[in-house]
Formats: sequence, C-alpha cells, structure tokens
Amino acid sequence: MRTVLAGLLVLLIPLAAHADRAVEYTVAGESFQGYHVGASGTSKGLVLIVHDWDGLTDYERKRAEMLAEMGHDAFALDLYGKGNRPQEMSGMRAESGRLYEDRERMRTLLLGGLQAAHQQSPGRTVVIGYCFGGAAALELARSGQGTDVAGYVTFHGGLATPEGQSYPDDTPPLLIAHGGADNAVSQADVTDLWSRLESKGITYEIEVYSGAPHAFTVFGSSRYREHADEKSWAALQDFMETNLAQG
Repeated sequence: MRTVLAGLLVLLIPLAAHADRAVEYTVAGESFQGYHVGASGTSKGLVLIVHDWDGLTDYERKRAEMLAEMGHDAFALDLYGKGNRPQEMSGMRAESGRLYEDRERMRTLLLGGLQAAHQQSPGRTVVIGYCFGGAAALELARSGQGTDVAGYVTFHGGLATPEGQSYPDDTPPLLIAHGGADNAVSQADVTDLWSRLESKGITYEIEVYSGAPHAFTVFGSSRYREHADEKSWAALQDFMETNLAQG
C-alpha cells in the first residue's frame, strides 16, 4: 500500500492481520518498524506514541496496550530504523543526537510515522512522547505539518525551543507533564515555553509534580514516581476526552 502526502512517500507493509501487531513501513527509502494496537471496543481516536532515546521498546508497547484498554487505537512509531535499538547509553546518545542535529530528518520521520499510523487507524490523533520523544513531539508541533492532529502531550520531555523556530498560531492544544525535581530540563525552559505559548494564544496546560525527577513515568526504574505517573496519566485521559471529542 502506498500513500503520497506533501511530497512524502510512505510504503506500508503490515506484518499480521490481527489487532496487536508490528508494522513495517518505509520513509524516504528507509525501513522502520512501528507497533499498532487496536482499541478495545469502539475506538475513541488514535494516539501516536514517540519513543524515548532508547528506541521503540517494551515500554512504548506497554503504553500502547494501556491506551487500547482505554478504548484508543495506539501506534508507537520508530525514529531509529528497523532493528536499531541501542543497548548502551553511548548508542542512545548517538542516535538521539543525530536527530537533534538534523531537525529536518526528525520532522520527516515523525510525519512518516504519523502517516503509517493513519493507514492503520485514520482520524483525529493525539501525539504523545516520553523524554526524547516529548521533545520530538514538540518538534512536530512546531512544524505545523501534522495532519489531523488534535493535540500534543509530553511526559518529562525536552522543552527548549531551537533557535529560529516557533509555534504556529494555530498549533493544537498542548499538555506538558513535568517533574518538579527534573534536573535534565531547566525551569528556564519551562518558563520560556510558557511565555511562547501564552504570547501566541495557544491553548496549553503545564502540570508540575512535586518531587518527581526526570523520567518519572518509567516503570521499575529508580526514577519512577507513582503519584506523578498516575496524575499525568489521568491528565492525559482528560486531555484526550476534551480534544479528540472536538473533531
């Protein structure tokens, strides 16, 4: 199956015919492998998940399954390429750094993943991302090119706005879930984002959870904070109910 949109070619190759599946797709001639989970019951809309700096792992698959249980189709995209799942921090830093240094490539791969997701589950979409994925979700928001996107959500994501970039006036609503004890994302970045969105009249919410460090949603890690994870997940549900229902 082929789709051409805004000059971007995406070739989609489904690997299975059941609701929970890996999905191969290509962007600009490169192979990627996402993960799609169909909603339990009638779908309330699609959630596109952007992975952390270690690539698409069981963490994103677990979140996709949680979303499906809530009645949403979910698609975890792949920004690194099929089979490219770095195991060491040096590899994670290299792969995420490659995309930070080439924002056009990042946008191309985000749009390609979004198109692949829409071939699985067409319709209004909320884009969410974790850590590096949160920064990538905001990159897509600043591009203004996300088709049928109802909103963007970041969990302990990078919030800095690169020099020369800005948010379009018609950017869909944003939800920023941030840890009060996050030493990886500065309060200056939080304040700057707040100021930028406010000056543009863009709808946004910034939730800050006391005592929550960077990566506070990562199950089983020393950084996991149950109160912040549960509150941010509840905020996501409210956000989706509000914004997906407006379509």
